[in-house]
Amino acid sequence: MDRSSVLRLIQEQQLDPENTGFIGADTFAGLVHSHELPLDPAKLDMLVALAQSNERGQVCYQELVDLVSSKRSSSFKRAIANGQRALPRDGLPDEAGLGVYKRLVRYVAYEILPCEVDRRWYFYRHRSCPPPVFMVSVTLAQVIVFLCYGARLNKWVLQTYHPEYMKSPLVYHPGHRARAWRFLTYMFMHVGLEQLGFNALLQLMIGVPLEMVHGLLRISLLYLAGVLAGSLTVSITDMRAPVVGGSGGVYALCSAHLANVVMNWAGMRCPYKLLRMVLALVCMSSEVGRAVWLRFSPPLPASGPQPSFMAHLAGAVVGVSMGLTILRSYEERLGDQCGWWVVLLAYGTFLLFAIFWNIFAYDLLGAHVPPPP
Repeated sequence: MDRSSVLRLIQEQQLDPENTGFIGADTFAGLVHSHELPLDPAKLDMLVALAQSNERGQVCYQELVDLVSSKRSSSFKRAIANGQRALPRDGLPDEAGLGVYKRLVRYVAYEILPCEVDRRWYFYRHRSCPPPVFMVSVTLAQVIVFLCYGARLNKWVLQTYHPEYMKSPLVYHPGHRARAWRFLTYMFMHVGLEQLGFNALLQLMIGVPLEMVHGLLRISLLYLAGVLAGSLTVSITDMRAPVVGGSGGVYALCSAHLANVVMNWAGMRCPYKLLRMVLALVCMSSEVGRAVWLRFSPPLPASGPQPSFMAHLAGAVVGVSMGLTILRSYEERLGDQCGWWVVLLAYGTFLLFAIFWNIFAYDLLGAHVPPPP
């Protein structure tokens, strides 16, 4: 049922003749059945739960429109939480009898969402179109770029030590700060097969489920915010170093997800969550340690400074701040969240500071920047 059908039904049946802004839930549900209008059973359950939170058993007209339009506001979510005793207490259907894709949706619901009501909502309203194309496309592009440079340089590990590698127009190099696209495109280049494999694995294992739940716009915003924060942080804190790899975006996704799991520990139903949390932290810390080692103790002779590790840390900060706000606002409008505007203000302030730093600070501080290749 779309918005126009709801409006037409309400007008024809005069469900709100006194223009109070409220509609009886039982009356509306009966009309849906009598007119044979398609409405998901899960949404009817939500409608009853919504009415349960109102003393008169009524639903706000705008909340009803949001419900049938698959939109949820903060007030709607609170109403659902207050009236969830009206929802069926059974969990999601067992895997037996479900198709392959529905099994994947069920798995993602338990992996990502901490609340049973949210898991039911996601399971019953999820559609396969559009698919999670952003993370898959980014990963595929990174693999293609790596294969092209690997074949061209005939080097698959520690590619940054090859004298031709830093000449790529995609790499961020402090000598090429004026080429603004490099602050983002460095995410397509990687030190070697080991860094690419680590990032690609996390992007597919964590990024794809997050995109399936929270959508392309939110997850792409989080990923690119981590990537941009990574290169800008390097330009401020490690002014002589280049940057390669998508670690800024990867660490933004992983840090946001891990922080969300910790803050909703009791509600998460993913198996072996403590063991997986420890393994994830060990792997992420090891990757940062490896990047620090390559930066300050290069194993091979190099013509200039090796890529910085600060992008990893900047991505983690973005994930814990912006990312956690996004993941905790499932199916809610971010514009209604005060914390979202605080995070945007902080990120915007950082961007302005970083831009002015890159324009003026290098000359004022007399920073010795390696000549661009």
